[in-house]
Amino acid sequence: FNLFNFPVMTTYLNPVHNRPCPDPFVLKHRGEYWCYTTGFWHDGRCFGILYSRDLVHWREMDGAMAPFADGSTCYWAPEVTYENGRFLMYYSVGNEIRMHIRVAAASHPAGPFVDTGHVLTTQEFAIDPHVFTGDDGKRYLFYATDFLEYEHIGTGTVVDSMIDEFTLAGRPRPVTRAKYDWQVYDPNRAEKGGVRWHTVEGPFVLKHKGIYYEMFSGGNWKNPTYGVSYAITRDIESPEEWAQVADGKSVLPILRTIPGLVIGPGHNSVARGPDNRQLFCVYHRWADDGSDRVLAIDRQDWAGERMIVLGPSTTPQPVPNPPTFSDFFEEEARADRETRFRWSYEGGKWVVGDQELAQESVASRALARLSSFTPSFAAEVSLRALESGSAGSYGVSIFDHDYEAVRFRIELAADVAALSCRIGERELSLEPAQPFQPTAYHALRAEVDGSFARLWLDGKPFWEGRFEGEADALALMTEGMAAAYSGFSLTGGWEDLFEGEPGDPGRSGWRALRGDWEITGERLAQSDEKIEDAVIVKGPLLDSYEMVVNARLDEAASTGGGYGFYPALDDEGRGPLFIVSRAGEGWSLGLEGSPPGAALPLPQSFDPFNHQQFRFRKEGARLFYQWEAGAPGEAEVKPGPSRPGLCTRRARASFDLMRVTAIGESA
Repeated sequence: FNLFNFPVMTTYLNPVHNRPCPDPFVLKHRGEYWCYTTGFWHDGRCFGILYSRDLVHWREMDGAMAPFADGSTCYWAPEVTYENGRFLMYYSVGNEIRMHIRVAAASHPAGPFVDTGHVLTTQEFAIDPHVFTGDDGKRYLFYATDFLEYEHIGTGTVVDSMIDEFTLAGRPRPVTRAKYDWQVYDPNRAEKGGVRWHTVEGPFVLKHKGIYYEMFSGGNWKNPTYGVSYAITRDIESPEEWAQVADGKSVLPILRTIPGLVIGPGHNSVARGPDNRQLFCVYHRWADDGSDRVLAIDRQDWAGERMIVLGPSTTPQPVPNPPTFSDFFEEEARADRETRFRWSYEGGKWVVGDQELAQESVASRALARLSSFTPSFAAEVSLRALESGSAGSYGVSIFDHDYEAVRFRIELAADVAALSCRIGERELSLEPAQPFQPTAYHALRAEVDGSFARLWLDGKPFWEGRFEGEADALALMTEGMAAAYSGFSLTGGWEDLFEGEPGDPGRSGWRALRGDWEITGERLAQSDEKIEDAVIVKGPLLDSYEMVVNARLDEAASTGGGYGFYPALDDEGRGPLFIVSRAGEGWSLGLEGSPPGAALPLPQSFDPFNHQQFRFRKEGARLFYQWEAGAPGEAEVKPGPSRPGLCTRRARASFDLMRVTAIGESA
């Protein structure tokens, strides 16, 4: 399936797949997306599968699994995990009254999946399984079940620890049970004896800045109050229920029905976009004719501790940002593409085929090097040993010219794996947190911001810290063995969550042009107690990029004040300034020097003293800007390389997120 045959698009419109796709779960594997859906598929099998490389264009594959011969009529909410070369599908099956959770396995994301014979749950009704793996490798199964003795009778979510992939500890504890009227499914549900029935289901869990977020769907899709909300905790082992955010009145669900436009958006999963930066909420909504649930996607983020989804969108949206450079190692696609990035090979025998780049010799050292990109980037690649029983190492290195600043290695001796990371002359080693299959693909993700790097292996954090120099090349590396790489992507840009060492932001690449700044409490803020104007900038010069920033007003002068953004400063520090300031009884986002009436009005609910998210997108001489999911504005800017900056005007403000993503081959 070659997505390069599709026309180049700059926007997408929901639904992205206007055919049945209920309860979508999306797995990203080797840079490709696999979506699994509820129910019977058009080929008579269970759990339809869709395939994509960009989250927008989807192709229907075969159904994942053959149905049972026992007459089960309901096959619901599959979710697939990957580990050590094996794909495990967790799903619920039964007759709608009695439902239990089982596990099927496959060697490929397209299946076929075969049930393993393991039943995980003991309740009469258990649905919507979701596996969450903590930073320490411990697994948890979240799912939905009924609470018949609870004050708000109905379905809620629980969590249980997993002893292994097929066994629960057997001590489920409530996470989110119904509390509010918006979660009513039926005020007089006949099938349940006429009780007032509530529904909270479809759990999906994320972690952000030390807080766990459980997303869930609530209510009845036929009601205008239906949608997706979330609950939070700082301790995933806590016996207490998680704190729910939306009461349906003062705080609404983050994804909800829009009468006349979008009906029943719900049962979501979350996937990282092709740029390896932006998250996307993947959900179903009902087709306009009410015939079935269809597939939709929208950007997902945080503003402070508040989770946001920029949807459900009903107008054209920018397509998910592609990587600056990607390689699926397909000869036909490589020949068709024009790109200024090229691999250079040093030693070994490198061969492209079957969607992988293989180094087939046991040379003492072999490198496939990619050079000439911005020193700040996010990269992802899958890697594996070609033969079992090999001895040697394979991995990824970051170079500053000829100096190997960081080297991540998987070292093998008789199939026993050890992980190591060398930073300059320092060597860090540890054992894998779980049984490690070297010949299976493992996903390595790296984020590099100047001289600071973070590494993840199979989604779990491995190392973070500073290194000497500044990255200008990345290499795939083998030493004394053969290995293969697949699904490579690299995106120029950087993200700062201000989680690192407090103090001088200059250590993180920021440069204060006016005023005193510091990183404190996971925020970038002014360190001077006086209320004064301040300006700070960061980053390499880029031609076209997206800038996402969270800002909060801490204190304003008695004469009024606000915070602002320089989305496109040239190398001489010149560029447009956007200011968030008072506009009558409300607030607006305006371009300095423009007439007051040209400012983008912010909603009455806008509270500048809570973190709010703003987005800017520079494409050549065009600049688009918006507040969260609000209507965008557009302005002209000077084309050419630029960088972003932040400022305050007669105010003290703080920022808890700054993300800059290069668009196209500009890095």
